[in-house]
Amino acid sequence: MTGATGYTGREVVRALREAGVDAVAHVRPDSSTLDAWRARFEALGARVDTTPWQPRVMQATLVALRPDLAFALLGTTRARASRAARSGAMETYETIDYGLTMVLYEAARRAGNRPRFVYLSAVGVRPGARSAYLAARARVEQAVMQGDLPYLIARPSFISGPDRDEFRLGERLAAKVTDGMLGVIGLLGVHRIRERYRSTTSAVLARALVRAALDPRAQNRVLESEDLR
Repeated sequence: MTGATGYTGREVVRALREAGVDAVAHVRPDSSTLDAWRARFEALGARVDTTPWQPRVMQATLVALRPDLAFALLGTTRARASRAARSGAMETYETIDYGLTMVLYEAARRAGNRPRFVYLSAVGVRPGARSAYLAARARVEQAVMQGDLPYLIARPSFISGPDRDEFRLGERLAAKVTDGMLGVIGLLGVHRIRERYRSTTSAVLARALVRAALDPRAQNRVLESEDLR
């Protein structure tokens, strides 16, 4: 599972282990907190993989592991991209959200055992989106839907909560305002819109994502936010 150290990823590792699944959590080999993540994941009973983000090396790892599921929970933020740019690194929606996800997809495709590709997208993703964030994810969705592997695509709304490592004031405020407005909409009877756009937590999303990933009936499906409760 890539993106394992993210806000949702760490909860997916926990949910997989609670379901009795042999989980392999990927952590960047150059991560300054590798030892802490290794201890955290191994305490849950998960294995830790530190394969570099190099296509042939990642492919060799997936050939050796032969996973049934390949989770792509990768993503960056504008704040992280800005910090990376100041240090001379390139971390953008194009290089991370699209680029690394497709490295994983190609490695999984070439591994030979056709794992189901589980991709964490976002609400509002559609072809032609002007937002760089949504556009990158739309390109991934298109590649996954047209590709060779069975897939599951999840499009949650805001994933928020007080326990995020990064305090995203704008996101927290937007989630609260949106949830308030959607509450009014719900009172007016438009329940589908309310369920699609109201925020969720990483734990709720992780359990729903794992439940769907383990369900053979959920193959080649796109799950909207209301399906991830």
